Amino acid sequence: MTADQVRPGWRPAGEAGQAGRPDPSAPVITTNALARRFGASIIALDDLTMAVGPGITGLVGANGAGKSTLIKILLGLLPPTSGTATVLGLDTVRHAEQIRALTGYMPEHDCLPPDLTATEFVTHMGRMSGVPPTAAKERAAESLRHVGLYEERYRQIGTYSTGMKQRVKLAQALVGDPRLLLLDEPTNGLDPAGRTAMLDLISRIGDEFGISVVVASHLLGEIEQICDHLVAIDAGRLLRSATMSSFTQVSQVLAIEVDEGADLLAAELSGRGLSPVRNERELLVLITGDETFDAVRDAVAGLGLPLSRMEQRRHRVEELFREDAGLTGAVDGH
Repeated sequence: MTADQVRPGWRPAGEAGQAGRPDPSAPVITTNALARRFGASIIALDDLTMAVGPGITGLVGANGAGKSTLIKILLGLLPPTSGTATVLGLDTVRHAEQIRALTGYMPEHDCLPPDLTATEFVTHMGRMSGVPPTAAKERAAESLRHVGLYEERYRQIGTYSTGMKQRVKLAQALVGDPRLLLLDEPTNGLDPAGRTAMLDLISRIGDEFGISVVVASHLLGEIEQICDHLVAIDAGRLLRSATMSSFTQVSQVLAIEVDEGADLLAAELSGRGLSPVRNERELLVLITGDETFDAVRDAVAGLGLPLSRMEQRRHRVEELFREDAGLTGAVDGH
């Protein structure tokens, strides 16, 4: 292996230790009773214990929930007040430099130098990751090609659109050949088409390159599109950690939608003891057996209403964060 082929974090045989031959089934991130306080009154993280496995994981929570603070601790940029955290088996306090050599980070805010070209900046970030000069230039071109900026790579970043700048940030996170990507609000400031393109890029990176990805976002609909695992935090505490399929599994709630007469139908269903809950255009009733379907069918037919939809409802990720989730919250147990 030549100097230009050495990847960041690589160690000769016998010196690799924890970072040498990763266990593909081992968690890429763990935290144990992790806490971070600022002063006496601000609690950013509070007794956070979780494990994140390989794949694409969504880290979700409202703005101020502690997502960015957690990422900074995982990168060794911020020490925890108490508790511990590991990334790729390495302690974030004792092995911060090794972690940063093995991890690509895409920050939330605009932090790009406007007077450099994308090639110059991404090459520089590759060198900062420990990549030799020739390899850094090659990897910069490769990374910019992956994110769709190859033809624009010699333009100054200051002339780029917001979407192009987000792609530059993703390219610099990739240039060091990381084993883990930490992406903080990667669709921030993008229009719908730009968000879709960015999510497609992230999904492709995870699927084709085999890189584990953590996507921090407050946009729950986006997380549902690309992630196979989800970690939800609220006010610095773990709300839930599970596979995406378990979050969105079929519930014991029947959703009914009629083109007109929803109030009449709600009254009729109440008279039949079904206690419907209004949710935007839907009426939701708890399924207690086959008789629930029969009662709804008979009520709709008896009133002569145009039924547009009746289906067993799937849970939605955003229901985790509703203070009053109504019937769906009661069924979900949250």
